[in-house]
Amino acid sequence: MIGGWIAAAELAALKPWPTPAPAITRDERMARIAKAQDLMTSDALIVGAGASLRYFAGVGWNATERMVAMLLPKSGQPVMICPRFEEGSLVASLGIDAPLKLWEEHENPAAKVAGTLAAWGATSLAIDPALAFAMFDALRLAAPDVAMPNAAPVIDGCRAIKSPAELALMSQAKAMTLEVHRRAARILAPGITTGEVRRFIDQAHRALGADDGSSFCAVQFGEASAYPHGLPGEQALAPDQLVLIDTGCRVQGYNSDITRTYVFGQPSQEHRRVWEVEKRAQAAAFAAVKPGVPCEEIDAVARRVLASEGFSADYDLPGLPHRTGHGIGLSIHEAPYLVRGDKTPLQPGMCFSNEPMIVIEGQFGIRLEDHFHVTEDGAAWFTPPQPAIDRLA
Repeated sequence: MIGGWIAAAELAALKPWPTPAPAITRDERMARIAKAQDLMTSDALIVGAGASLRYFAGVGWNATERMVAMLLPKSGQPVMICPRFEEGSLVASLGIDAPLKLWEEHENPAAKVAGTLAAWGATSLAIDPALAFAMFDALRLAAPDVAMPNAAPVIDGCRAIKSPAELALMSQAKAMTLEVHRRAARILAPGITTGEVRRFIDQAHRALGADDGSSFCAVQFGEASAYPHGLPGEQALAPDQLVLIDTGCRVQGYNSDITRTYVFGQPSQEHRRVWEVEKRAQAAAFAAVKPGVPCEEIDAVARRVLASEGFSADYDLPGLPHRTGHGIGLSIHEAPYLVRGDKTPLQPGMCFSNEPMIVIEGQFGIRLEDHFHVTEDGAAWFTPPQPAIDRLA
């Protein structure tokens, strides 16, 4: 149902998720490290704080100006680089067995890395593409004779294929967000603001046990929906207005990201027409998924549906102004991508959004976004797609 319910009552009905997915084990993290070593062509690899450090080492810290990193040799045990005053926190967070190389505030951590590389006899160091340039530059200066290629083939080669444990965590996150979407639709009323809806969605995610409430939330009414990431400022909902809500959460770091588009009141004939085209494009993209198919072909399939209905086959409006989908996992957007030029073959365990948005410039936009994972013979939805413009389930 859309509208007619009280926000406080909806929140009161939400409890922590009854069947939480198990955490990633130490053994699985060590297997990830072994896979990275198999993929490495350099003597060593460095992974900075952020999603990839959480993936390999279990340390869910955001990057700052201080170097916190895992240094991994081609063979042997990884080493953690960390400020000395953070030692206790790091040990408590660490999900693998690894000795620590600690540095004091006045010291250059890049020198610690260079010294370790010299002790290993390493002449090449693959660099995490998410590592801050300042840290890369410090490493380059501290170890001028060490080659420093991009580590993306190794890191993406590991992270792109999700394990059953990762799929379970992502399934939970997405199921939680879908429940929040249902509840958010129920509290809509004339005059409710986008800010009020965002705050409800954050509280609902928290009530279900998400890591930090909403990881992001975009609420767009009417013409604002024609801008893929919305417009600044508050909007108030009016009857028969289009509603686009894109939101997600994290469960043990793994992301959800689901968009629903519907009308508060009576959809116009044009709303219904465009919504149905969007639905067909999303379904066609899903049906085209098979192992071995290039990522870019899924984008092309969605665009062919749009073109058959008179929309642009390219990025022009009216039509789809962005890619059809993105990889998802510990990062909300991660490689590979469902976009022209990405020829990565689909493989079982890869996970993607499917969101071939249609924008009618100056009027409205419709985006249906669900996620799937590639299986041995096709694809499987994490969450059931929206069935109709006036129903969320």
